[in-house]
Amino acid sequence: MGTSASRVGDLESNEYLARFANKEHISPNDPFWNRLLSFSFPPPASMAENRRLDEQVAAVCRRLLVNNLTSGNLGSLLHVFLGRAGELLASAQTDNAMFGWQTYNALLILRCISKFLVENVKEEDLVRQFEARPQVSNDVSRPPDEGEPRLEVFLDALVELVVDVPVKDFTYAVHVEAVHTLLALLAGPLYSQRPAHQFCVYRSLMQGRYAIHAPLLVKTLLLHFSEQQPAPAGLYRPNSGGGSLVLALASGLWSVLTLGYGRTVTAEPELDPNAPDAIPPLVGEPPVTDAPLANRSLLLLLVLVNHCTADRSLHNPYRQALFCFTDVQHDDRVESQHTRAAVSFRLDMSPLYQALCAGARRAQEECTLLLYLLLHRNSDARTHILARSDLEQLVEPVLRTLYHAPAAGSHHIYMSLIVLLILSEDEGFNRIVHDIMLRQVTWYSERAVSGLSLGGLLVLVVLRTVQFNMLRMRDRYLHTNCLAALANMSAEFRNLHPYVTQRLVSLFESLAKKHARLLQQLAQVSSASSSASAGGSSSDTDGLQEALPAGASAVDPDMVDELGQDVGVLEEVLRMVLEIVNSCLSHQLPHNPNLVYTLLHRRAVFLPFRQHPAFQDITHNIDMVLEFFSSELESAATSVGGRALGVSEVQAAIQRGVTRWPRDRLRKFPDLKFKYVEEEQPEDFFIPYVWSLVVRASGLHWSRTHMKLLLAEAATAAVC
Repeated sequence: MGTSASRVGDLESNEYLARFANKEHISPNDPFWNRLLSFSFPPPASMAENRRLDEQVAAVCRRLLVNNLTSGNLGSLLHVFLGRAGELLASAQTDNAMFGWQTYNALLILRCISKFLVENVKEEDLVRQFEARPQVSNDVSRPPDEGEPRLEVFLDALVELVVDVPVKDFTYAVHVEAVHTLLALLAGPLYSQRPAHQFCVYRSLMQGRYAIHAPLLVKTLLLHFSEQQPAPAGLYRPNSGGGSLVLALASGLWSVLTLGYGRTVTAEPELDPNAPDAIPPLVGEPPVTDAPLANRSLLLLLVLVNHCTADRSLHNPYRQALFCFTDVQHDDRVESQHTRAAVSFRLDMSPLYQALCAGARRAQEECTLLLYLLLHRNSDARTHILARSDLEQLVEPVLRTLYHAPAAGSHHIYMSLIVLLILSEDEGFNRIVHDIMLRQVTWYSERAVSGLSLGGLLVLVVLRTVQFNMLRMRDRYLHTNCLAALANMSAEFRNLHPYVTQRLVSLFESLAKKHARLLQQLAQVSSASSSASAGGSSSDTDGLQEALPAGASAVDPDMVDELGQDVGVLEEVLRMVLEIVNSCLSHQLPHNPNLVYTLLHRRAVFLPFRQHPAFQDITHNIDMVLEFFSSELESAATSVGGRALGVSEVQAAIQRGVTRWPRDRLRKFPDLKFKYVEEEQPEDFFIPYVWSLVVRASGLHWSRTHMKLLLAEAATAAVC
């Protein structure tokens, strides 16, 4: 950084940074700052580039940490930044690019320093560094922030940049860097086990003037996300065509800013992946986004709304603003949650919906999390989404995420499933999805299915998720929510595709076989345990040993308990599948002849459960349906001389029987209605999840040396 800095690799030995980090105080009015801030390498565009930047400035930050308490140079730089930011605010309407360039450069340095401090020292020490005054008496400058905590002044300036400066080509990088800096300052919980409300950064943002302006910041961040504005051509990739915006500014302003003493610089070439000092891409790093401002704005919004929610003494105004905004087309006469709470702001939800759909197509977890928050807590947003005529644009990508569950993170699977569960609580949604017909779903690779509705695809994918979970993951929470979504929809199942009904009965059949195996193992284990306690010989357990995992003891009492629990869970799942089938037959039998055909074809699957005390009440209705339509088929066979009926003849007989089916014949059961309820302490889940998204998707490199939050979460997951 400085007039000689055109490469990230030059920073470690840069003379201007070295002077800045020394004990010598530099007045905010010193011409040194113009030279320091006249660097012109392209903004880092990826996690690897940001890691290299962090590594290059780490030594400077360490020296500054020691010397700043004497020099107060961090305060001087902050003063300079405030001045440049104020000039940018005043000139943003006139397209004066000069202030944008140096504001960005000052902010980049401040972000690197702030992030280093958050990662390596306690917040009290970070505040001391910002508040440090020079130990000299000849500095007569009076910074405008005198008497007010500098960290709060810094936060205020960052929020003003985000909210008040229009997004243009020459301010785009400033906006991205302002959001980066806010994320860095808010990362305290990532490096500490203290709750967020104990950090002064969070307390400052949640109270006072910030609380008053929270709706405006939330609206701005949502607008950035909704607009998906791409970065200006050449901003992050100067060699990709169109030139570098930063370098173009530097070329024209160089002599002005350095008083004629600057020298021409060239852009740093693209990193050669084969070069010795090149940093390889990080494993799992997402591709560089074309709209970094939208991505970073969403991450900042998620951080703001998911912290400080458990402490009743500290109100989160950002969370309230997100949950209480309305569509610009909202009719205030319509009763909603906002009749009891003030509307925070109005926003055109159509672009927001389109951005959510685009994020779902890219399988971006942060978009799924925002979608969850809006559906769960903002009634106007939920109403708008459910009223969309292009609902498949959102639902189909969510289903694709579930379909590729082995490749997706467990948190993303959970959030996608909960989104479907919340949607399924609405009867209108459950009806309309069966009216939306899809073209061939190319990503569903198990079988090419034509003439499939969105509702049919939803049933297929959720059934597959249940089967995958029961066979591999054995996560009770996951399959319970899967079946709850299907149960909510079951009374509106209409015109189910033959393949869908086959998969529904096949799931029950595979679970029934597993149930039989578990019962057999449980009986063998119990028998072996009884024999062992009575002094029986080891030969009594030879057959059991073949059925048990290698190394398992045939008389282990814990195995009896474990098998008993597995049987209990499996019986819950089996009963719920039967209830889903029964609900469909009770409410929509005339509209589901394909289901009747499949039940008749696979009727033997249900025979073992007729006398089972846990299932006999619900199987009674299925037996009634099977008996009625079996009689219809017998009559049809008699009419053709007793020969075996073909498939088309069976289907025709079922269609005739549907018209004669007595609707009041089945036993009444309560309607299946399940509602998603958030955990009592949602922060335990959402805070680690949000920060995992920031670490992975922000493009910044986060040091793991002192990281506590995600490492503790990983350790807990490993134990569980």
